[in-house]
Parts: sequence; structure tokens; C-alpha cells
Amino acid sequence: MSASVPPSIAPKRILYTMLRVSDLDRSIAFYRDRLGMSELGRETFPDAKFTAVFMGYGNRKTDAVIELTYNWGNHSYEHGTRYGNLSLAVDDIYALETYLKENGVEILRPAGEIPMVSTETGEKHTLAFIADPDGYRIELMQTV
Repeated sequence: MSASVPPSIAPKRILYTMLRVSDLDRSIAFYRDRLGMSELGRETFPDAKFTAVFMGYGNRKTDAVIELTYNWGNHSYEHGTRYGNLSLAVDDIYALETYLKENGVEILRPAGEIPMVSTETGEKHTLAFIADPDGYRIELMQTV
């Protein structure tokens, strides 16, 4: 096995996760209105025929964000089998789940404690899974 990447050249942080979306306005509204993210930036690439909108909770220069990419024209996509989910930290998972249900968000797995404890931290996790408008899975996790 080779040596680990030297710290001086190793990546420093996760920049973003890119999701291809079918309706940019609908996806922005979902991440903004249902999950409380802010639009942190927008880039349009006329030659490549796509728009990228960056959504998140902090500063795009220091925090990981989601890039919602809308390719102009008619495109259909299939979810890959290697994709798992986005994971978001929450303080009150049951209150958020109630809010999301009341606002028509698809709950894939209702909130509940998972029957395991982290061997590294000793923490227990309560989680739920929801779907965004394009069917991407989002894990909501509350650590106790």
C-alpha cells in the first residue's frame, strides 16, 4: 500500500455535491423553503448550456454546499446505483419531520433512533430519510 497523501497537497474540504435537477426553480424552492438553505451563488454557462445554483447553510467559501445543476433543454436522468444520500444535521428531527409532512415532502423513512452507537464517539443517532423533488434521498440526522 502506498503512503498517504502529504498534508501539503491533500484536499482541504468538500466544496459541493452536484445534483442534476429537472426543474431549477422547484428545486431551489425545496432546498430553501423546506430545508432552510440559502442561495449562495449562481453561475450560468451559455456555451455549455447549463446553470448552476449553489445552496447551503453557511459561506460558500468555507462550508460544503449543494450545486443544483440545470442543463438547458430536454434531459432525462436515472439515479445511479452508487449514490447514497445527502446527510443534514438537525436539532429536532421530529418537529422537522412534522413540518415536512405538512408541506408535502415525501418521507421515505420516518424518524427513529437507529439501533447502534458510534464506536468512535459513543453517540446515538436518530434519523429520517426524505426525497427531494427529483427523488434524491436526503438523510436528516439528530445526534444524541
